Amino acid sequence: MARSERTGWADRADSYRPRGRRRRRTPGYGRWMAENDANPPLSDEEKTARSKSFGDVADLYERYRPGPPPEIVAWFLPEPTDCVVDLGAGTGALTRLLVERARDVVAVEPDDRMRAVLADRVPGARALAGRGEAIPVPDGSAQGVFASSSWHWMDPVPTLAEIHRVLAPGGVFGAVWTGPDPEGPFMQQARALLEQMSEESPDGADLAGSLTAGGAAGAATADRLELPEGVPFGPLETETFTWDIALDADELIGLLGTLSWVILMPEDERSRIFATARRLLGEVLGIQGTTTVDVAYRALGYRTLRD
Repeated sequence: MARSERTGWADRADSYRPRGRRRRRTPGYGRWMAENDANPPLSDEEKTARSKSFGDVADLYERYRPGPPPEIVAWFLPEPTDCVVDLGAGTGALTRLLVERARDVVAVEPDDRMRAVLADRVPGARALAGRGEAIPVPDGSAQGVFASSSWHWMDPVPTLAEIHRVLAPGGVFGAVWTGPDPEGPFMQQARALLEQMSEESPDGADLAGSLTAGGAAGAATADRLELPEGVPFGPLETETFTWDIALDADELIGLLGTLSWVILMPEDERSRIFATARRLLGEVLGIQGTTTVDVAYRALGYRTLRD
């Protein structure tokens, strides 16, 4: 299938290349996390706006956002099971993996537009309206509850209470964040370009500033799972899965356009960022047309068992 004909990541097995290793780490690790810990969390108003932005680009989100690797589901659920819940399921990146592991998969998504794409692309799951704080399934009915790059949009205390309610004793709760590895070669090169741009021209400084500020805002609440003291869950385990994906310029620009802080930008500013990014990809990195670059990806997973 030609790259221009692809409509989602379910048919992208040819671009998924595991690196053949898993690195066990602890929460809050690494230079990138340390640098971004200084950034203030999003205000309630900003968090709400961002969490509701993805429905505006639901089809693009499905097309350009790679989901977690299959290995994460095997780590969450070493054995096939009966019923699992995918919280904040979006367009179904994790859901489509869970249907291969569980007889009944309930995908809970509050946004009607995202949920419509999910129902169309993953017919093997039950797509239901709901939130982490109000999960529409009976008490003790699930053996697993999972959140894929969505946990930071939820209120953790009431959501954990709901997860405990719907999980059977011994059931697993897991969260995973998936995205380009900040320490991968491509991301390091991109950061260096932004730093160079900010030094060379006012326009470059403005662009680098908006990209950096937008991406860093709220970092203190993202990319990690923490359990408050006294919650009825066991100790957290964490695992990192790494792999490479070959992306062309259209896919890189498309991925950029699915980030909440970019979605919410004024149209002229967003168009300017896309044009500058495309120019840099072509002129500086030689990525244009069907030329691809290997982008290192990382899925950071957490799991814990219900007491």
